[in-house]
Amino acid sequence: MKSSYFSDRIRRLAACAAIGTMVLAGAVGTAAAADVIKIGLLAPLTGPASADGQEFKRGAQMAVDELNAAGGFKGNMFELVVGDVKDQSAGNVTSAVERLIGDPDVHFMLTGYASLTNFEIDTMAEAEMPYVLAATSAQTRDIIAPHPEKYGCCWSWTPSFDAYNTDVTTFVEKLEADGKLKISNKKVAIISSDNAYSKTISEGMKKTFAEKGWKITVDEMVPFGEVTDWRSILAKVRENTPDVVINTDYLSGNSASFLNQFLEQPTNSLVFLQYAPSVPEFVELTKTNSNGVVYDLLGGPLFSPKNPRADEVAKKFKDKYGVDSGTYGLALYEIVHLYNDALKKAGDPKDHQAVMKALGETDKQTVAGRLKFDPKTHLAMQGDEYIPITFFQIWDGKRTLISPTAYATGEYKPQPWIK
Repeated sequence: MKSSYFSDRIRRLAACAAIGTMVLAGAVGTAAAADVIKIGLLAPLTGPASADGQEFKRGAQMAVDELNAAGGFKGNMFELVVGDVKDQSAGNVTSAVERLIGDPDVHFMLTGYASLTNFEIDTMAEAEMPYVLAATSAQTRDIIAPHPEKYGCCWSWTPSFDAYNTDVTTFVEKLEADGKLKISNKKVAIISSDNAYSKTISEGMKKTFAEKGWKITVDEMVPFGEVTDWRSILAKVRENTPDVVINTDYLSGNSASFLNQFLEQPTNSLVFLQYAPSVPEFVELTKTNSNGVVYDLLGGPLFSPKNPRADEVAKKFKDKYGVDSGTYGLALYEIVHLYNDALKKAGDPKDHQAVMKALGETDKQTVAGRLKFDPKTHLAMQGDEYIPITFFQIWDGKRTLISPTAYATGEYKPQPWIK
């Protein structure tokens, strides 16, 4: 381990915890029990992204319960411990990371997303902590790609976001070519939120649309956090009706408010919303207004006869919790199983180096498709043979996979407000 203030701090925390454990054991005089293998989860359990955070926890806990019911690992039981990153600020993420890493029984950590900039990857590398995240992949790549050998700790469930930047334009133009959408002016309105995820995707979309000859009539960014009133921005959209309206704010409550207010006076535009409609809360907040909405996912569940794993895990989730899972419940379930697979190869949860190596060698079919990591970036590999970008449309509360054609379970239908 590298010599640093942070690694010294980790050792001190671990030593204190070990001393405390010995004192307690001596006081109560109990016989030694099987070891507990703790899995640390970083999640926004409170704050504007709490709907996602609760789903992180449910998915990971479902996997832990399943593994323990099967006997754990060599008789040792798994335990999920959660660090609440709250509003995802640097301070709250750092506090949660330090607390979990300071526990000597935590041998693996995971998240859907924690900081969005993913700065915690450096902390995981410093602490030699195996870590799998499903967050903003551009930031993950920027950290790891210059020196992948320094980041054996960390692997991304999410493939490159480049397809988010390019494929919406391709999708829209294919709809026109197939006679399913009329494009009259090649104008697009793009609205975003001031966070790494939303900004990265919106900037990529703007570049691609401009390169393909589209005119961006609205280019707006709102502060990150709760947004309840979109009407001033929507007024700008209505001044110059675009063929396409895009909002990349990933918070389900914000996206739902945007759609509900758009439909107060809709324009003759295809509406595309980034990620948020995949969260079950979105349909609860929009009800029938969600009919026709289109969104896409990278690393989301691939519900298709060609990938029965997604339906299998989704059914387990629904049976256990009584609600459908969005993207992250199923992903976090799978990530815990990735750790268990790696643990079987490594043989010892305390051998973090062996666990990290085994994680990097993953090649298996998952809810999102075939998961295999790119050794140069540590991102999941993207493409129809690995994890494809998938487009969905909502009708009557149900999400239908409409692209790519190889996996589609239905076809795009005109959005009800388009005349």
